[in-house]
Amino acid sequence: MRFLLRLVGSGLGSGYAPVASGTVGSAIGLLIWILLPSLTAYQQIAFVGVTFLIGVPICTQMEKTYGYDPSQATFDEFVGQWTALILLPKTLPYLAASFLIFRALDVWKPFPARGSQKLPGGWGIMIDDLIVGVYTCLLLHGVKMLI
Repeated sequence: MRFLLRLVGSGLGSGYAPVASGTVGSAIGLLIWILLPSLTAYQQIAFVGVTFLIGVPICTQMEKTYGYDPSQATFDEFVGQWTALILLPKTLPYLAASFLIFRALDVWKPFPARGSQKLPGGWGIMIDDLIVGVYTCLLLHGVKMLI
């Protein structure tokens, strides 16, 4: 059970990358999204919601094992990247823009993402990526409406 928790919590091992584990986690999350079958809007939102709720206790355990907001915990990057992609076309421009914008915002952590990291356990790990994913998604939907 511990192996499975660490496998999921580390984003299929991406959290053990020697550098930029968050970027590696986001890239793997992006690949998983690309490989998912077509999902309805409801299914996409449900998928993100369920994986977020699963991620909170998993990331809480990762934090107990590795310390505060550990780089090894990258399941939050999966969920944040998936949030960024909700209802967007699976085309190279949107996928690439989503990845790049999500990573930039995840580093910057605009309000209230930075402050949300102070929440206890897995909540603090997961919420900031969810916020940044929502920002990315809204930005890209705005661009899509303009195009």
